[in-house]
Parts: sequence; structure tokens; C-alpha cells
Amino acid sequence: MQIEIRGLRKVYPGGVTALDGIDLTIPPGVFGLLGPNGSGKTTLMRILATLLEPSAGEAYVDGHDVRHDKAAIRRMLGYMPQEFGFYPSLTVYETLDYFGLLCRINDPSERRSRVEQSLGRANLDEVAGRRVSTLSGGMKQRLGIAQALLNDPSVLIVDEPTAGLDPEERMRLRNLLVELAAGRIVILSTHIVSDISVTAERLAILDRGRVLFAGPVAELLAPLEGRTWIIDIGEEELGQIREQYFVTGVFRSATGMQVRVIADEMADSRGYSAAPTLDDAYVTTMKQEARLDDVA
Repeated sequence: MQIEIRGLRKVYPGGVTALDGIDLTIPPGVFGLLGPNGSGKTTLMRILATLLEPSAGEAYVDGHDVRHDKAAIRRMLGYMPQEFGFYPSLTVYETLDYFGLLCRINDPSERRSRVEQSLGRANLDEVAGRRVSTLSGGMKQRLGIAQALLNDPSVLIVDEPTAGLDPEERMRLRNLLVELAAGRIVILSTHIVSDISVTAERLAILDRGRVLFAGPVAELLAPLEGRTWIIDIGEEELGQIREQYFVTGVFRSATGMQVRVIADEMADSRGYSAAPTLDDAYVTTMKQEARLDDVA
């Protein structure tokens, strides 16, 4: 079970290029798609979900062509889009029952079993009788996951699932995605770096429809080993530090500010070595791409 993408392009009417020759191999487990808004993540997700036709290139889900084998892919796919609409007057159970009918689970006893299983997986059993209009943002996100699990998919695609959630709900949803990844492909598309860092072992970074990096998280971090530093500074020094070093993060500290920088050597005596984070690697990758564009 894997997803193969070769030379995938999508050009919208008017000449807007959303995907510009994407090559990716996505294995089982949580695979992160990371990039800013407008990078092409949602377009890629919609093509894999057979909701959008590519302009060129190929994409195969477990050997099934996204152009010609839509029915086969949809039978193995669960999809949680970035924006989804639920009928606010329906209860949580009624909503899932309705989506079960849309999934062509026509046998009432089988549909009931699938709904109850999805409720349990998404930790929604206790609110099954509540109307959707009364749910918190986090519960609605979990309902989105539950409807994507109704057909027990071998491929689960979730687009920006933690956007707008409070920290506790975000943690719960991340944990759920990790649990669901056992024995299936989970594609997590987000612009929130921390969502990827705590869930995925492999990722791709997209920007303006192009893949800047694809591979294990450890491989992305490796070039920054021994080159990541932390310096404790006063607020008035930030401008000077930015001129001297490439800064990947700025944080408040008890004495003023703490900055994370990337440098081959540390000239400031206050600086000390730190393990690189995915935030450091992501910011560095995006900065390098911007420099290449400036040169071009």
C-alpha cells in the first residue's frame, strides 16, 4: 500500500498553476504535507481524493489511477476537507448515519455498526445525541474525522484538521491521527509546523506548487545538526542579531529575549548549541527557496 505521484500538474482557468510537476511517494503511516497557504496542498488532496482532475502527470493510490479508477479509490478513502458542512439541526449520530447512506452503506445493521465504531474512534460516544449546532470547534473537527472513518479507509486524508482549535483539542486530534495511522496511510496537510513534528515521520514541504523537500523528518533536520544555536539577549539587541545571524525563532525569556539562529560558528559568547527542530528546518528551507528565487 502506497501512493505514487509523478509529474503532477494542475493549472486552473486563467493560467494559475497550483501544482507544478509534483513527484512524491507516500508510504503507510502519518505523512505530513507542510507549506504556507496557497502552496498547493489542498489541490493535491482534492486530486488524490478524486474530486479534481489533474492537468498533467499521474497519481496512483494503491495502484489505482486517480483519473480512471475513481470508484475503487473512493471505496478505500476517507477524506476530511478543510471546510465541511454539517446540518446543524441533526444530532451527531444522525449526521454519521446520513453520511453512511452517502457512502452506500445501505444495510441498516451494518450502518449502525459503522456509525458506532466511528463514534468510538473519534471519542464522540457521549455526545452522539447532541445536535451539531451545540458542538465546540474541536468536537466538530472530531465529527469530521468520524465521517471520514465510516468506510474503514486504508487511506485517510485530513486537510488542516487543527486550524482554529484550542491547545487541548489540538493535542487530542493529533493523538487520534497517530492512533489511526496503524495499518493505513494518513496524509496530514497543514501550515502548522508543530502538527507535523509530533505526528509524522515523513513529510513533504510545498511552496507555490513545487516540492522543496520530501523524505524523513530526520533527513530534513540533519543539515542543521551542530549549526543551531540559542542566544539570550536584551530586547534592544534583536535588530543587531538579525543582521549578524539567520534567525529562525524569537521567544520571551525571564531576562529579555531568547533567539534561535542558524550559523556554522557562534561568535557570541552567550550562544549555546541546541538540537534543531522542525521549525528551524522549515524556516531555513523556505528562506533558501526565497534566495534562489531572488537569484533567478
